[in-house]
Amino acid sequence: MVAVVWGSSYLATKEITSNSTVVAMLLLRFLVAIPLLGIAAGRRIRRLTPRELRGGLVLGLILTTIFLLETYGVVHTSATNAGLIISLTMIFTPLAESAFGRTMPSRAFLGAAGLSVVGVALLTQGSGFTAPSLGDLLMLLAALARTANVLVMHRLPAVRETDDGALTFVQLATAVLVFGLLSPFIGTTPQHLAATLTAAQWLDVLYLALMCTLFAFFVQLWAVRRTTPSRVSLLLGTEPLWAAVVGISLGGDVPGVLGFIGAALVLAGTFWGRRAAAPPPPAHRHQLPAADLDPDLDPDLDGNRSTEGDPELEGNRTA
Repeated sequence: MVAVVWGSSYLATKEITSNSTVVAMLLLRFLVAIPLLGIAAGRRIRRLTPRELRGGLVLGLILTTIFLLETYGVVHTSATNAGLIISLTMIFTPLAESAFGRTMPSRAFLGAAGLSVVGVALLTQGSGFTAPSLGDLLMLLAALARTANVLVMHRLPAVRETDDGALTFVQLATAVLVFGLLSPFIGTTPQHLAATLTAAQWLDVLYLALMCTLFAFFVQLWAVRRTTPSRVSLLLGTEPLWAAVVGISLGGDVPGVLGFIGAALVLAGTFWGRRAAAPPPPAHRHQLPAADLDPDLDPDLDGNRSTEGDPELEGNRTA
């Protein structure tokens, strides 16, 4: 569901946002969402500790960066390009996890990553090989920022046990504060923008606020702390597909022959990467706690495994 609404958000954003209204539109979008979340999570918000508030502030600043990069990116590129380039988060996140864990990704995963990069290159050159547009580069930076957001949500001790609704509120409130500080100096004011929106455009704002912000970020936060960052990013892998479907069918995007080939390579690479990065299936053999293992019954401990240098086994095996 998050992948569907985020995939459709690029066209909705593009239809109601220009270069001069990015900050004002983001502020309106968040101001619609945050009161509803505040009412729903009021008691839990009041129970947040100073440490949890600081953690939520960090996540909120990262979220603000993502929204600024994505929204300016969508303004300067097509909805299809935006959705497909952002799908590189599926590749960046497992690579970043491997770097933090000092493990080497499989050859299959590296092949999938390479295929996706080639696909993005072709996608952005659908009308002939030129320098990537400003929007394409901004969406690439947004993909890197999304990767950082998923990793920090998963690894930051300050927010590990924080209530999902309360933490989402702190994130969105931080973004509102930043957008409110920026709005007098960048582009149109939110008051002027609100007065010029049509009824159809307000429906787009409500969709972006309720589904693409409130629903999507709450669900993503809930999910990423109950599984691995790689799995969350990979399960969002259908987002570029929805972005392409909506952009081509409703937005009139025409990627060209090279663009269609590139889109196919991005989708193939991300789905191949999903399979290559998937965790191995659990072993069928029942695993007992280490304290319950009897070396006389377990061949892994009986003669086939040295205890030398293992502090958990040396000195404890006799007992």
